[in-house]
Amino acid sequence: MLSTRTKSALILIAASALSMSASAHTGVEAHSHSGFISGFLHPLFGLDHLAAMVAVGLWSALAARKAGPELAWGPVGFATMLLVGAVMGLQGVAVPAVEPMIAASLLVTGLLVVSRLRVPGLVAALGVGVFAVFHGVAHGLELAGEASAWPTLVGMLAATVLLHCAGLAAGWALRQRTVWISRTAGMAVAVMGGALLMQVA
Repeated sequence: MLSTRTKSALILIAASALSMSASAHTGVEAHSHSGFISGFLHPLFGLDHLAAMVAVGLWSALAARKAGPELAWGPVGFATMLLVGAVMGLQGVAVPAVEPMIAASLLVTGLLVVSRLRVPGLVAALGVGVFAVFHGVAHGLELAGEASAWPTLVGMLAATVLLHCAGLAAGWALRQRTVWISRTAGMAVAVMGGALLMQVA
């Protein structure tokens, strides 16, 4: 029998893969960004970002040898490079293939959850960080020139950290559970990413 905590974790994971018909950059649009609250809500309602951020935390917990700093490499790398990408976008730096790379981030992180691939911490941070740059650039370009850009980005970053923590908690709860549960969740995210990738490629 699954505990309440595990059930909640599974619900959160399932929510991250509810839609495969939206575009690769979904959620609150640029014109509705108006500060911290709007920024905080954006990753929670943008299913592409929600799924990627939860999956990073989930993979980090599932692949870790034990509790400790090792858990933080992936989430810290993603959050840091998300901010770097957002600043690039605010400065008008355009990078190619933003939408395909956002979709690819779901495919890759989903497969990482399925495989529970264990890599050195710095490699994990850099690996997910590359994808995070594209998420950040998409946000930054939306917000460029807006007076509320920085409060909005702070809200997005706060939500990102929260979603990483939710993924970590879910992954830790599932470590000792039947492996198919986490693999099913990871495959759902990967399939979502593959479907989005085909739409934007």
